[in-house]
Amino acid sequence: MTALEAIEYIEHYTWSTTRLGLGRTKELLSRMGDPQKSLKFVHVAGSNGKGSTCAMLASVLRAAGYKTGLYTSPYIQDFCERMQVSGLNIPGETLAEITDRVRVQADQMEDHPSQFELVTAIAMVYFLEAGCDIVVLEVGLGGALDSTNAIDAPEAAVITNLALEHTEYLGHTYHEIASAKAGIIKTGCSCAAYPCDPEAMETVAAVCKEKDVPLRWADFGQIQPISDSLQGQEFTYRTWKNLRIPLLGAHQLKNAAVALETIDLLRGRGWEIPDEAVRKGLKNVTWPARFEVLHHQPLFLLDGGHNSQCARALADCVKRYLPGEKITFLMGVLADKDADEMLQAVLPLGKQFFCLTPNNPRALTADALAEKIRALGGDAVVCASAEDGLKRVLQTGGTVVAFGSLYLAGELRTLFPKVLKQVQRRSCLDARKAIPAPERRENSRAICQRLLESEQYQKANTILAYNAFGAEADLTDFLQQAKLDGKRVCLPCCVSETEMVALLPKDAESFRTGAFGILEPIPEQSEVIPPEEIDLVVCPCAGFDEHRNRMGMGAGYYDRYLPKCNNASVIAAAYEAQKLPEICTDRHDRSMDMVITERKTY
Repeated sequence: MTALEAIEYIEHYTWSTTRLGLGRTKELLSRMGDPQKSLKFVHVAGSNGKGSTCAMLASVLRAAGYKTGLYTSPYIQDFCERMQVSGLNIPGETLAEITDRVRVQADQMEDHPSQFELVTAIAMVYFLEAGCDIVVLEVGLGGALDSTNAIDAPEAAVITNLALEHTEYLGHTYHEIASAKAGIIKTGCSCAAYPCDPEAMETVAAVCKEKDVPLRWADFGQIQPISDSLQGQEFTYRTWKNLRIPLLGAHQLKNAAVALETIDLLRGRGWEIPDEAVRKGLKNVTWPARFEVLHHQPLFLLDGGHNSQCARALADCVKRYLPGEKITFLMGVLADKDADEMLQAVLPLGKQFFCLTPNNPRALTADALAEKIRALGGDAVVCASAEDGLKRVLQTGGTVVAFGSLYLAGELRTLFPKVLKQVQRRSCLDARKAIPAPERRENSRAICQRLLESEQYQKANTILAYNAFGAEADLTDFLQQAKLDGKRVCLPCCVSETEMVALLPKDAESFRTGAFGILEPIPEQSEVIPPEEIDLVVCPCAGFDEHRNRMGMGAGYYDRYLPKCNNASVIAAAYEAQKLPEICTDRHDRSMDMVITERKTY
């Protein structure tokens, strides 16, 4: 079984309303040896904020030196996100191997486990075999009858903010919702909770009293904000001074308060969590798609908020961080969410709405969403796909906020770097075309001269470079002079779809037209130069920013090759007109040691 086959097997058994209950989960876990009975947990239920609270708790516990498991749902980009140990997703091969074992038992059951029940069993096996000291366990839906509630009493039960959600399954009043969520509270644990609706609070308190469980409410009056910007928040809570979190929004300070109360409860139960671990854990917490800044210039924010309460929190964040600014919204929602209430929260802030259909059977179509927006007096544009929507909003040049569904957030987060680079690359190409040909030639000569005068060039013996194409500056003069100066001038050659090598041609006849129309050496008529022998790499580029990040024409060969050139200085060459406010980087990219244009050196 491969990881893909494992995921296909799991997702075949979709959840349905008839499958509430713990019987299947307990039977499956029993068949797997009851791994959950050998683990310790922090169990987190709630309507909103439980994922962020889980992320904070797991980050603090890792910082305290504990091997920490984290179980969350749904995932944003990668199915394996749902099971993490020490901040790392479960490896695909491990997921496949454990799923294969769980499948043997599940397929023998008369009442087959659902998708979520399968994932919960797989996670329990993984956390035990990975040697976790403690697991932060997020409830899927509700609490009492949720698959995760097959565990015994946790170290701490945590109840985050409650709202009237999933009413068809959990009830139509705050008492009913809170009763379902409070089902995770068991005799022998401690409980931390988020103050919310009075009826819900009374219900949680009554359950704790009945189970003889100590209860700690977060005290939001003790939160004192110190600083707040798109880079993060600093605050004081009770005796905690100058704490910092990168997560944005006043609601995240409340979630942090709940996490801090939970930490105090864990300390009281014997867990050693030093103050410095708390500070470090909160400072380093990551939780994607929660008013997350994907890019600063242009400003693009992504939020997975998917109900009216989330939309109101999002609107508060927009007013807080972007006061008075009209926003371009990229939006898609599920049909079973209250889209009208969500729109009422954000419509006054919107300049224009670009509508998408989330990739989910329960999705509200982009056309239907656009009709709702227009009926409320908004300006709505229907987009054919997530990629189409991203291209359109990025071309507006203004601040963009994407929200409405976690399913949509994952797709947008995956596509964003690729689409932004496409838009930026087109912008750079247009900037190059706007330079008259005679001026462009002069600019290229000036760039070549500045390269030849650089200290890095003077010291270099072996140089890797290529004559540019597309939007890039012409380095012909530089390459010719380097050869006249007796330098070894290597040129790149693409030898596979993902790999290039540096070749030293034997003579002027050792060339061919390679990928993308670039003249490259013929491998059989050239010497392969090891990357460690290269002293200087010159990268023509389509665009750059003031942080010396570069963007090529899209193939990424250089980006994968540069890490091998440990001894080389790396200089990018570009026209000044191609400077961008910010380059979107990914894991292959590295910043340049220097960027040279016709006018200056960065």
